[in-house]
Amino acid sequence: MSAQRPVLGITMGDPAGVGPEIIAAALAAEFVYDRCLPLVIGDADVMREACELVKAPLEVVTCTAPGGAEPSSHRMAVLDVNNVDMQALAYGEVSAMAGEAAYAYVERATRLALAGELDAVVTAPLNKAALNAAGRHFAGHTEILASLCGVDDVAMMLVAGDLRVSHVSTHCSLREACDRVSQARVLDVIHLTTDALKRMGISKPKIAVAGLNPHAGEGGLFGREEVEQIRPAIEQARMEGIDVIGPEPPDTIFLRAMQNLDGLHAVVAMYHDQGHIAVKMADFFEGVNLTLGLPILRTSVDHGTAFDIAWQGVARPDSLLAALNLAAMMSASGQD
Repeated sequence: MSAQRPVLGITMGDPAGVGPEIIAAALAAEFVYDRCLPLVIGDADVMREACELVKAPLEVVTCTAPGGAEPSSHRMAVLDVNNVDMQALAYGEVSAMAGEAAYAYVERATRLALAGELDAVVTAPLNKAALNAAGRHFAGHTEILASLCGVDDVAMMLVAGDLRVSHVSTHCSLREACDRVSQARVLDVIHLTTDALKRMGISKPKIAVAGLNPHAGEGGLFGREEVEQIRPAIEQARMEGIDVIGPEPPDTIFLRAMQNLDGLHAVVAMYHDQGHIAVKMADFFEGVNLTLGLPILRTSVDHGTAFDIAWQGVARPDSLLAALNLAAMMSASGQD
């Protein structure tokens, strides 16, 4: 789809979590409509309750297709999947109904994006336990999207300001994460990271690759992964003309990247917490999750359903606003 303002499909996430209320709060901000046309893909009744909760001055208008309603600072357009029984919905609790509903929103948005009816998909959080209770056995959004798009080679990038961190592995045990550090996978993530940075308008990206072990293995003294898997991937990438350094000690490389000490544009982390801790320390509230390797553009909040505070009207929309901004920017660039 091509438009002066990109059409962004916002999936509602788990209806028992904070997704509906942060969407309502975010879409009450008038500046959003200067940058994009937001379309919520979810349940209209849930969104009406969320707007009332956060006192968002928005009329919820339903439609059956992306072009069916014109969103504005006073009108929230909702593609109504109508799959939540409000009387059965337990706020802040795991349920199969909510898990299935959240899955349906992602599926509908992905199909629309693949068909060119959305410029990007922006996802509110789903709950993995609820998802699995519904019989949808995925580790998270990334795996769902990869399956729906029919691709295998995907990676997660977190963005917090100028700090961008992609991951060799994410939702698996630490033991399995170590096993996933292979030359082929590290090289794949370097490729995906390079492509993503170019889509962000960085013509000559510079990437650092973190080591897996303390001090990046200290030449093999503290582990052989750097010598046997990570360094060969870096050398191959350099042969292909990619500006990449490493393996770098993981206890310093993220600070160097965040402070732009080496002209770095991104860091490749070896596992979930190695990258996530760095990004959330850099900016806990405005981090964005970007999925690399998909044929569609997808951004997301970088937090979960927060059942402990869900439906109390206190959840902050900062991360969702940042995700909308990144999706709009990348869509409008014409490089997605």
